[in-house]
Amino acid sequence: MTPAQNAMLDALAATLGPRGIVTDPADIAPWETDWRRRFHGHAPAMLAPASTREVAAVVAAAAAHRVPLVPQGGNSSMVGGATPPADGSALILSLRRMNAIRSVDAAAGLAVAEAGVILSDLHDAALAVERRFPLTLGAKGNATVGGLVSTNAGGTQVLRFGSMRGLVAGLEVVLADGSIHDGLAALKKDNRGYDLTQLLIGAEGTLGVVTAATLRLVPVPASRTTAWAAAADPQAALALLRRFQSATEALESFEILPRESLAAVLAHVPGLRAPLDGEHGWHLLIEHTDDAGAALMERLLAQALDDGLIDDATIAASDAQAATFWRIRESISDSERALGPASQHDLSVPVDAMPRFMIEAAAACEARFPGTHASGFGHLGDGNIHFHVRSAPGTDPARWYAEDVPVVTRFVDDLVIAAGGSIAAEHGIGQMKRDELERLSSPARLTALHAVKAAMDPLGILNPGKLVALAPKPPAQ
Repeated sequence: MTPAQNAMLDALAATLGPRGIVTDPADIAPWETDWRRRFHGHAPAMLAPASTREVAAVVAAAAAHRVPLVPQGGNSSMVGGATPPADGSALILSLRRMNAIRSVDAAAGLAVAEAGVILSDLHDAALAVERRFPLTLGAKGNATVGGLVSTNAGGTQVLRFGSMRGLVAGLEVVLADGSIHDGLAALKKDNRGYDLTQLLIGAEGTLGVVTAATLRLVPVPASRTTAWAAAADPQAALALLRRFQSATEALESFEILPRESLAAVLAHVPGLRAPLDGEHGWHLLIEHTDDAGAALMERLLAQALDDGLIDDATIAASDAQAATFWRIRESISDSERALGPASQHDLSVPVDAMPRFMIEAAAACEARFPGTHASGFGHLGDGNIHFHVRSAPGTDPARWYAEDVPVVTRFVDDLVIAAGGSIAAEHGIGQMKRDELERLSSPARLTALHAVKAAMDPLGILNPGKLVALAPKPPAQ
């Protein structure tokens, strides 16, 4: 613990109380490593405020003593975005005690949730008033509202409802000087200059600490139709997607995964079986919501079968079967992680370019790095591919991550940029992609990013080392 950190904790002791300051290394240790166990940090203390006012006090004290803070929710970041630096210079600012759902207004279609609210709990609260929050992902059991906002999370329903940028109607945020920005009002029109809400969404805690959000809710659908299909190839899958989009505006999800992703799930998760008989190269998970959904799904799938776009298909006969289809999709990341070391990429390309990219990028990687195996799965409707390059059998994991992954990453990222895409689709930049963002961004983008960071966090105390490179200023002597 540095003198500045000690002085800061002393100043906060009365405000936070014994529950708000954690210094036992055993209690802090689980929060010092990222979800993928790729990044390991150290924090001599973890601060756990229970209210926005307490968060403001923490940030103000951090600014006064120039002690960096790493905001953290469910610690489910895929890019090391919530992991403290290894040198112990920063303290963890945990928002998990701020887990109140302040209000749910069914008539207005709005909910106000604090940063520590777990996504699955928000889902339950909305359903209790016959509404839903239309964003879900595999980590819904531990991902929190603050993290979802800060990473502009996407998930499987972006096709219809958009990412968090489209679902956030207002934010309450503590800025880097400890002041509170109260922007929770869900205004339809507001032209008071720069849109702070949109600026703070996706900022990864580097510009302010999200303490609460006003979120948009939608009606619970009267019916839901979920299908699993086997596509001839990704290009055929895209053709089927376009048919659905021409026929309806109620298409919510259109997921694509290769044979090996399904095989990994079936090997890793007990009790699951393949939705279709036989071997198929590509699989689709399609979901549609409206009263005509079942008839439309049957018609379009039958036509696709006749036209050779798909080889087989089945429509879920019950909610339980639909849930099983989704369990397969949501288990892919954990299942593929169990296969061994991999260079994992969350990227996006234009939707029309996605089928070709999935095939050609995989082939290019396997040719460039003999012995590896590359494949991708993801959200065909929005161009988001989770692209993995697995190491050759017998590769030492430590050497792979230290020596090979940086080279593989540069190669894949260059392919993404050549395809007009983005190296960060829905997981953010964190610390894992920061250097690549610097390497591949235009001077105009970098100038703007650095200028915004320097203006809103001039001391560099908020989530240091993430998103943009701006070193914290040392404590005043």
